[in-house]
Amino acid sequence: LSESRFGAAGTEIIVEECLQGEEASFFALVDGANALPLTAAQDHKRVGDGDTGPNTGGMGAFSPTPLVTPGVEAEVMERMILPTVRAMARDGRPFKGVLYAGLMLTEAGPKLLEYNVRFGDPECQVLMMRLMSDIVPALIATRDGILKEVDLRWYDKAALCVVMASSGYPDEPLRGTEIRGLQKASGTEVKVFHAATKRDGDRLLADGGRVLGVTALGRDLAAARGLAYGAVGKIDWPEGFCRRDIGLRRG
Repeated sequence: LSESRFGAAGTEIIVEECLQGEEASFFALVDGANALPLTAAQDHKRVGDGDTGPNTGGMGAFSPTPLVTPGVEAEVMERMILPTVRAMARDGRPFKGVLYAGLMLTEAGPKLLEYNVRFGDPECQVLMMRLMSDIVPALIATRDGILKEVDLRWYDKAALCVVMASSGYPDEPLRGTEIRGLQKASGTEVKVFHAATKRDGDRLLADGGRVLGVTALGRDLAAARGLAYGAVGKIDWPEGFCRRDIGLRRG
């Protein structure tokens, strides 16, 4: 500031509170006036095991997280989600869609870091695996402003997603490498979500950084983790890699 190194951009600064804790992602559907909580998840942003290396779009996620208790969920809805929904409606800008609250769970309670108006990736994968109800009627009700009529049902189980990425990600991911074995990896409790793949005749090729989301539903987090990594082991893709510690933070 004293040396004006940043020019006009450095004439004013914002001092923010330093928050310590664990991050979590909280999701709700909003129909302009009402909000329906979905559930929470935790993801792993760093590219390497032990939360090392550069940040990514997300290398894995799990849900539920024991950090977001029913009490925390109620607090997030009453102090963050609903006041935001009401304020936007009051200002003549009612919001409809998915509201994604990025939280820091501190000793003093949940703090709101940011909002996104979308599902998270890979958080969406674990939410959809746990959702027993069909999401489409809920989305239509969101559009039509009748969320009060929706009652979503969830499996009393845990879901975990392991992202498989191309070698070189996140800097220079290798493209065009062949992926095999997806049929062996998939099953009733495991789904492989495609993120950056393409077809070349009968071959399936990687076409980006984060390529696959191997997602499993199990009786608890440890079971879901075992299923997901078991499926990863069936995928024949020498040029792909993944973190090996997804879910261990709370598992």
